Amino acid sequence: MWEVMFWPIMACVLLPWLLVYLGLHVVQRGIIFIDIAMAQMASLGICLAVLLHLDLESWTTFGIALVFTLVGASVFSVTGKRASQIPQEAVIGISYVVAAAAAVLLLSRAAEGDEQIKNMLVGNILLVTPRDVWERFALFAAVGIFHFAFRRNILLVSFDRDSAYQKGLRVRWWDFLFYALFGVVVTSFVRIAGVLLIFSYLIVPAVCGINLARRIGSRLLIGWIVALIGGVAGLFFSYWWDLPSGAAIVCTFGALLILISFIGLWRRRLIFNE
Repeated sequence: MWEVMFWPIMACVLLPWLLVYLGLHVVQRGIIFIDIAMAQMASLGICLAVLLHLDLESWTTFGIALVFTLVGASVFSVTGKRASQIPQEAVIGISYVVAAAAAVLLLSRAAEGDEQIKNMLVGNILLVTPRDVWERFALFAAVGIFHFAFRRNILLVSFDRDSAYQKGLRVRWWDFLFYALFGVVVTSFVRIAGVLLIFSYLIVPAVCGINLARRIGSRLLIGWIVALIGGVAGLFFSYWWDLPSGAAIVCTFGALLILISFIGLWRRRLIFNE
């Protein structure tokens, strides 16, 4: 069992920390579905590589997928205005639908299209290799260092946007940097995890942290614990019951979210009754 499970478990231990942090930004910005939209754009690039018969492990494939996500980053940074008749969520939703439809069209012309559609949605993290884990860990560490170095401006733009404007920050530029780095992370993770698992890792732990804590540090800690439990437990469920790994992890995250939501509601009632 451990020969099969060791590196998938390592992936679930070493990689989600940055996803949880980025998820807090996404939830705070109120753009919940941007992660699934950008993941779908990255998948669209991978689908194009499949159609062109390129090696899916090559830098060429990664570059194509990254170009699609950077286009999304540009669009989302431009549409993130303080006041607009068109909500940014509408732009995000349209981007996701168009990217998903385009991916299906591309894969319909490929012989292995049906299998690739499945991989695009739920991936297969059980097939992750040591190289997959360490390459992504190094990339995530580099992105994390950038966020730490410029944390004041990035946090201000995400958590207090009006103050960012008042202080004269170039908010759209910082938005683009955030979305571009977000796209790099999503592009690197989508091939092994799939669109649905990326969404779960980004949003569910962050929402759990917000349910139980107010400070960013506490939310991060709770989110990391939820991501660790959800990922590892989902892997074991998929192994024991012969289930698709990505789908099993997503459903485990859903169960944890329900449990933590009840705990949060119970805590709020206790505070209210005191």
